Amino acid sequence: MLNPTVSIISVSYNSIRTISDTIKSVLAQTYPNIEYIIIDGSSTDGTIELVNSFGNKISKFTSEPDNGIYDAINKGIRLATGDIIGILHSDDFFYNEFVIEKVVKSFSDNDIDAVFGDVQFVDSKKTSKIVRYYSSKHFNPRKFKYGFMPPHPSFYVRRELYDKLGFYKTDYKIAADFELLIRFLYVNQIKCKYLEMIFVSMRTGGVSNRSILSNYTLNKEIARACRENGIRTNYFNIYSKYITKIFEYLV
Repeated sequence: MLNPTVSIISVSYNSIRTISDTIKSVLAQTYPNIEYIIIDGSSTDGTIELVNSFGNKISKFTSEPDNGIYDAINKGIRLATGDIIGILHSDDFFYNEFVIEKVVKSFSDNDIDAVFGDVQFVDSKKTSKIVRYYSSKHFNPRKFKYGFMPPHPSFYVRRELYDKLGFYKTDYKIAADFELLIRFLYVNQIKCKYLEMIFVSMRTGGVSNRSILSNYTLNKEIARACRENGIRTNYFNIYSKYITKIFEYLV
């Protein structure tokens, strides 16, 4: 694949406080062949005006009601024309300007279907403060049964795989990314490569860990995703991941 186009999809809703950092981190990438798509859910806080202020630096921008974050991501995938697709949420930003360049270099191996790597969590207000490091170095598909997955914002995959294996399931509230990764990596065993690098800085306070109820919903959907894709697990296995996660905070 010579000079592939990388489609980066950001989904936003009332994201005026953070989305400027997201956009600027995309525009700062050294790799030139990027299609940047923003799907907004009819924001009312000035997000739409802010995005429009970047003009034609944004490849495609739509704002309309949607049926949740995964419906919006699916809209972005359908609009994408790139060879490789990645997701960058509107409260996250790239770790540095070389991320996409390194991603594209890894796809020069034509046998590779997807790559994933590491992310860091930063304080929602003081983004220079690192609070957690999430590494995929020791991930393998057997760990899905314990609720582990490669960090979704580090997952870059060939566009054709969505057409072949399906999009995000919109009847999941929080864990459709977990289900999709099981489907791609475990069920269909696409050829992946781990890149030992930080892809994204993620602000703390995401939808999956905002409250006890959110965590309950997340783990319930993780169990469902495993069941629907032929992985035998139980809640003891799934909740045991929190013991390991303690070490991610020792940064």
